[in-house]
Amino acid sequence: MSLRLRMRQALPEAMRARDKVSVSTLRATLAALDNAEAVPVGEAGLRGVALEHSPVGAGTTEAVRSELSERDVVDIVHAEITERLDAAAQLTAPAHAGRAARLRAEAAVLQRLLDGPGAA
Repeated sequence: MSLRLRMRQALPEAMRARDKVSVSTLRATLAALDNAEAVPVGEAGLRGVALEHSPVGAGTTEAVRSELSERDVVDIVHAEITERLDAAAQLTAPAHAGRAARLRAEAAVLQRLLDGPGAA
């Protein structure tokens, strides 16, 4: 089973369990994956089209998204883990201990998905 699918399945389970850390982490990471699939729109495609030549109808403004390989997904999740752990390491003041602990907990949620059942 793909990592993205495991994440999508874990999200409603975390919501039912009222696990706020897991829910926010999974949502943010799934959004990062969706953003990585977005294809940049060139400025040339946005200029110089007369209104009467503009596409009309449902789906005409939809852009084709790129497809991420499983390796790409794993790399993005690893980057999300690293980003959280690096940020936690920067928060050394006692006043930031709670935020640092939250970041480490978020990284642990993602690490469990990488290491858990169905992981390649």
